[in-house]
Amino acid sequence: MIDIHCHILPGVDDGARTLEDSIKMAKAASEQGIHTIVATPHHRNNQFDNYRGDILTRVAELNHVLQEENISVAILPGQEIRIYGDLLEGIKSEEILPVNVDSPYILVELPTSTFPRYTNKLLYNLQVEGYTPVIVHPERNSELLTKPDKLYEIVKSGVLTQVTAASLVGKFGKKIKNFSHEIVMSNLTHFVASDAHNVHSRGFLIQEALQDIESTYGIDLIYNYQVNAERLIEGESVVGEVPERIMRKKFLGIF
Repeated sequence: MIDIHCHILPGVDDGARTLEDSIKMAKAASEQGIHTIVATPHHRNNQFDNYRGDILTRVAELNHVLQEENISVAILPGQEIRIYGDLLEGIKSEEILPVNVDSPYILVELPTSTFPRYTNKLLYNLQVEGYTPVIVHPERNSELLTKPDKLYEIVKSGVLTQVTAASLVGKFGKKIKNFSHEIVMSNLTHFVASDAHNVHSRGFLIQEALQDIESTYGIDLIYNYQVNAERLIEGESVVGEVPERIMRKKFLGIF
């Protein structure tokens, strides 16, 4: 299994604090059946900056340590980029790091509470330049939660998304859990990943999420998500069903 979103690099953001923490996370991932992790430190989120060259160096160092510890988990380079207006210029200047260096996929994080006005245009421009944005944890954006048509429109335009395992199993609350499942049911996501930060409060939970998906939607969907993760790190085209609008019946009182 491949986890495409994880904060396993030590001492660079709010994920693993120390190398020992990174080792613990790798062991926990292995126990969940994860053999490959894309390390995705935060970048440009007003708290942490992690540039392409630094990430590549730290990934190589962590892989060396894990090999010495006989932990069968491979770390690939990536970056969780908070959306900003000059993101395309950041790619050209090699500030930004696509998943696994040479793929066209870029993990993009939206602010927690807003959907910036320039978002659609920026996502379009990235695609024109040959890149495929992957919006991480859209279920945790409060504007998308109340206006899910905005999510539908960007997915329809070719943007991909990744839902977090912890969201699906309710670790971020009932509203986010419900929205996560609406996203899955409406074919508005292409990946499930851990977004793990540690082994305590923000663990992997991928097995729990996949069990939930299998019991609710069937095993074929799990297969699709796993194949997509493989295709993402190889830079190949991702598969997905035709996206649908999220339709809500207000009288149910879900939100």
